[in-house]
Formats: sequence, structure tokens, C-alpha cells
Amino acid sequence: MRSNPHVLEINARSWMCKLREKYGQEITLDTIPNEELEWMRHLGFDGVWLMGAWTTSAKAENIARQTEAVKKAVEALDPEYKPEDISASPFAVMDFSLNPMLGKPEELKSFKAKLNKMGIKLFMDFVSNHLAIDHPLTASHPEYFVQGAPEDIQYNSEWFFESQGQHGPTYLAYGRDPNFPPWKDTVQLNYFNPEARKYMLDTLQAVAEQCDGVRCDMVMLTLNEVIEGTWGWLLKKKGFQQPRFEFWEEAIETVREKHPHFRFLAEVYWGLEWRLQEMGFDYTYDKVLYDRLRHMGCQDVKGHLRAEKLYQKRSVRFIENHDEPAAIEAFGEAKSKAAAVVCATLGGLRLFYLSQLRGVHKKIPLQYVKCNFKYNQAIYRFYEKLLKITDHPAYHGGEWNLIEPMPSAQGNESFKNMLCWSWNQRRTLKLVVVNYSDAQSNCRIKVNASPKEDCFTFYDELAEQFFTREAADIKNNGLYVELPPYGAHLLDLEF
Repeated sequence: MRSNPHVLEINARSWMCKLREKYGQEITLDTIPNEELEWMRHLGFDGVWLMGAWTTSAKAENIARQTEAVKKAVEALDPEYKPEDISASPFAVMDFSLNPMLGKPEELKSFKAKLNKMGIKLFMDFVSNHLAIDHPLTASHPEYFVQGAPEDIQYNSEWFFESQGQHGPTYLAYGRDPNFPPWKDTVQLNYFNPEARKYMLDTLQAVAEQCDGVRCDMVMLTLNEVIEGTWGWLLKKKGFQQPRFEFWEEAIETVREKHPHFRFLAEVYWGLEWRLQEMGFDYTYDKVLYDRLRHMGCQDVKGHLRAEKLYQKRSVRFIENHDEPAAIEAFGEAKSKAAAVVCATLGGLRLFYLSQLRGVHKKIPLQYVKCNFKYNQAIYRFYEKLLKITDHPAYHGGEWNLIEPMPSAQGNESFKNMLCWSWNQRRTLKLVVVNYSDAQSNCRIKVNASPKEDCFTFYDELAEQFFTREAADIKNNGLYVELPPYGAHLLDLEF
């Protein structure tokens, strides 16, 4: 993939339902019309993350249909929904093979081949912390999971459930993030058990045969120190000790022995991003940028962008995905566009969600597979233009530099509302300016380029307008820029 790749996240089950509705026929991965894939190439995507494509369990599906929070979320979108419109969480994985809803297992291979022929890499999920609650291993190898005792269910009924093993009942832990209630459709893996580690490593190697990269779910939950803090009190009772090495160090090295260009993308929080990059992950979630764009101001965003460049190049930039609310709802339309410009023009992996591109104004629950929603054509046209602009080689192979805006006049503080950076490649300069505030703002910006004549001619690729400025004025005072609330310039300069 290019540097600073563009990756499209697609909710696989929902997407397939919409395609069947659109074309009025049964469609599987093998029979997706070529125009649907050509569209991805047309917009310049380097990768597609087919989220939620693995086989889930019947029990997890029943749990989803009986969970009040899921039913309420679905009912809010569609008061006339049917129970069969709800399926299992895609992260309650029964088997890492293609979900029959999407086609036969071998169809994933041909789907990958079609994408690869277009220059697009295929990313799949790897859910490492837990498996589906009724996974066959709960009966055959309960020791692969965190086990309790009858009294644990008595005193921590929210954390454990009784399962029937081959040699009688066992008491297993639900999959859990220590900061939130457990996922009651899953069972918690025990990474302090070497045999469980081997099983998951073998599983990862099998997944690597089917795709070009994996987006690894909640990676920090499988780090030794996190497991120790969450489950150590119980694992020690069972005789398990913390391993000397992290699972991911061995896993990434092992996979790359056979697939040297395989990509690892980590969903990670809690300030552990750099640590995972050091373990070998190519990209890690940049939730800090998301939170600052959504909840804080321009100076907070700029402070984050002063981080070490290698760290930034390995960060996943996003303003929407399947976990977060719809960007239009969370940010408001104008602010969401400004935030999208920021994410699409920074270094790192630029992640876009299909619902985001289509302007879907509500978050769609993952379990709601047959959802009906209207597209916002104006939002789609905005993203189509933004993606085509940032498909230019300078945004992928150029040198990125953060620029400090200057006040346009003494006492004018509005320059503090402006974000600015450039991409330089040979004789091309891409200048990005965003007013990340709800007030009209202006500033002056240094332009490090020498014009061919006595004027600079800029082309604003967003507004599709040319404008000319005197080179002497820019050299002495900087380029004057004024933008409306949450306005942006994407300026192109050939020199």
C-alpha cells in the first residue's frame, strides 16, 4: 500500500443486505457487481476492511435478540423491525471462516483476488480477546478460557456463566474490558495458558491465508499487564503465571515469516499505542485525535499533531467507525466536514466508514443487519471530492510539515482557531488550512516556495477556484487567509 493509505470500513452483513435490495436478487461475495468494486478504486481506496464477515453463533444471535439495549437501539431506527433483522454481534466469533450469509468460504479468496487486481488490499477482523459464548472449545478445552468456581458465579454473577464441559460443568468468564460491563455473548480467552496462545496463533496464521491484513479488536486487553490486572487474581489460583513475552511479539513475527507484507492494525486505547507500534503493529487507533476533534478546540488538536512523526505516520485517523456515533450527529454537519478534512490530510492510515461517506445520520447497531437508511447526496459529493483531492501523490509520498499560523493584525487572536500544514513533493505544494472553530477567523501563513514569476497562483481544490497573490507580499507578510466557521482551503501550488 501507499504511505498514508486510505482504507474503507464496510459493515459486511449490512452491505450485503443493501446490495440484495438494490439489485433485487440474491448476491454473495462472488456475485457482487463489478461496479460496486470499481467505485472503491475510483475513489482511490488502498484497502477495504470487511468488518463482521466471520461466522457467528446461534446462541449469540439469540442473546442479541433478547438484549434490551439492542432492541431499543434498533426500534429507534425502525419501529417495525422484525426479530430476524437482528443477528449476533460480529465480534462473537464461532469460526474464522466466511459467514454463510455472505457466501461460501471459498468466495472470500476470489473476492480478495478481485480487490488485489484493482490494487486494493483486503483487511479482515481478528478478535483476540474472546470467542463466541458457545464456541466448541468451551466444552473440549475449557482450560483455554478464564475459569472460575461455583462461588465466583455466586459473588460475581455478572462476570461468569456455567458451561457444560466434556467432564462436567465449568464456570467460565465472559469476555470483558475491565472498565465496562462484560460482553455476555462471548467467553474470555486465557492468554496465560500456552496452549490457548498456540491455538490463537494458529488461528491467526489461518486468517492470514485469507487476507492482506487484520484489524485486531481491543488489542490492549490481551497484553500481559492488562490480563494480570483484570484476571491475575483468578489465574494464579489455577496455577497460571504471566508469560515472559507478549503474544503479539511472537504472533506478528511468525505471520511475517510467511507473509512479509502482511499488515497489522490495532484497535487500542489507554495510551498504549506507541507500545504496540514497537511490538510490530503497522498502525494503531488514534482515538486521542478523535476525542480532541470532537470535544476540544484547535489548540488541543494542534498539540497532538506535534507528536513524533513516525508515531503519527503509524496512527489511524478517523471521525467515524462502527463503534462511534455517526459523524454528522456527533459533530454537526459543518464541523464534521472540517474534521474530515483534517483526518484526510494528515499522515497515517486514513480510515473512512461506508455509512460516513453516505451521510447516514444515525449510528447503526452492529446487530441490525437489515437496516434501512437514507443517503445524503450532498455529504457523499463532499467525500467524493475530498477523496479524489487527497488521492494525489503528494498526500502519500510528500513531506508533511506543521505550520504555525500568524496573526493578520495586532490584537487579532482569531489565528489561534486555524490549523495549517503542508505537503511538499518535488515542485508541488499542497497547503491545508482549516478554521476549526465556530467563528469567522483569519491568519497569515508562511509559504516556503519560490514562484516562477512575481505572483503566486493558488488553486483551491475544494472550492474549485484560482486566486493570485503577489509574491513580495507573501514573502514579507505571509499568505492572508480568511475562512468562515469550520471552513477549509485545500490549496495547490505548482512552482
